Amino acid sequence: MTLRPILTVDGDLATLKRKSAPVAEVNDGLRALMDDMLETMYAAPGIGLAAIQVGVPKRVIVMDLARGEGPPQPRHFVNPEILWASEETVPYEEGCLSVPEIFDEVERATKVLLRYLDYYGEAVEEEADGLYAVCIQHEIDHLDGILFIDHLSRLKRDRAVSKVKKAARVVA
Repeated sequence: MTLRPILTVDGDLATLKRKSAPVAEVNDGLRALMDDMLETMYAAPGIGLAAIQVGVPKRVIVMDLARGEGPPQPRHFVNPEILWASEETVPYEEGCLSVPEIFDEVERATKVLLRYLDYYGEAVEEEADGLYAVCIQHEIDHLDGILFIDHLSRLKRDRAVSKVKKAARVVA
């Protein structure tokens, strides 16, 4: 497995805004990508990562909501899609590995029904709620070229990008 660099808004916004292409088949190459993505996500550390965040415009997500509480529970999502979302929403403070050190509230559906292929290419349909629902909506947004800051006001979004750019200059 290989750690991959995570793209951030201070230098790779155009790539992050690209819409990701569907995956034709789940094969060993795609599984290797998902393994690399998980290792990268754990090292960051984060709880979800979309392939576009490591520069691969494919509809692939990895996630682990265990957050160090017990054994890892890695999840793999290929070509995920939301089939239904509840009208009820909840504000949730979100962050993103591609927008480091920025957190803000985003309204998300409290429940969603999703369909995807798993690590082995098997079709799965399931309902998600709570943190799982929030996280899967956040990550599917990435696949559509949408960042969580795009759900904020223009002023908050511009401030967030400016803060990330300023922090990158200080580190460099």
